Amino acid sequence: MLYPKFRNALATIIFCALILNTAQSSTRSDAMASSPQPYPFDPAEQLVYEGQFSKLLLRGVKVVELKFTANRAASNAAPDSQSQTTNFLFTGEATAKGFFSKLFGLHFHYRSESTVEQNSFNLLRTSTLDEQGKRRRTSETIFDRTENRVVWTQRNPDASPQEPSRVVESPLVDKTYDLISALYFLRTQTLAPNLQFELLISDSGRAYRVPVRVVGSKKIKSVLGNVVATQIEIGVFGKDRPVEGDGQMSVWITNDKRRIPVLARITSDLGTLEITLKKATGGTTS
Repeated sequence: MLYPKFRNALATIIFCALILNTAQSSTRSDAMASSPQPYPFDPAEQLVYEGQFSKLLLRGVKVVELKFTANRAASNAAPDSQSQTTNFLFTGEATAKGFFSKLFGLHFHYRSESTVEQNSFNLLRTSTLDEQGKRRRTSETIFDRTENRVVWTQRNPDASPQEPSRVVESPLVDKTYDLISALYFLRTQTLAPNLQFELLISDSGRAYRVPVRVVGSKKIKSVLGNVVATQIEIGVFGKDRPVEGDGQMSVWITNDKRRIPVLARITSDLGTLEITLKKATGGTTS
């Protein structure tokens, strides 16, 4: 049946639609650690998107609203500690919306929070809430650079206390990102046309290598006006990728100082999902 399959895959697809990394991540991160650069989303920013689904006779039906927020968060170090640092808290949230949701029972809410050390941009922790109808799951991922390991723990908040949690441990590879932190890290980068590389994304305790190709730039009409944006193709579909099956994905990110993703388009056997920026507040204003 199409729609249960669509419901189960959609939360993963819409977040994959807005993630990237860069082939120059290691050299850039070292520079950021020694000499912090201004960030386009600092000190606070919110981006709101609308996702429209099309298949056969269905055209441009609103199915999801996405919100991405960036804020500063204090670290857990003692106030008088010389290691006191400032962290970023990045939040991504997706909620089913529209008549299509009501008609086919497509009800879901997905929220992910990423804690990232500001200067090095090292990912410290990811927490998620996944609600699909009456089913709820929470998870926490700890990126332990002392022990060089990733520990992912999933819990059922509605289960009895005796029900064990799911735990997955794996080696920590330097410059591993989750879906949300990869989006924000990308926005600190400069992308060159025809550049091809791989990104390393951690999801549910597993690391995925995803090929990326920078296509080029063009003008796009958006809520920000007519902007020049860079198109990137992301290979998230396929065997040993975040999304199984066949499909294509492209993202367009503005070339100005704000580096905002204004459009994403995902095509698969389920149909086409187009995600468009509807509102942007805070962050760099010029």
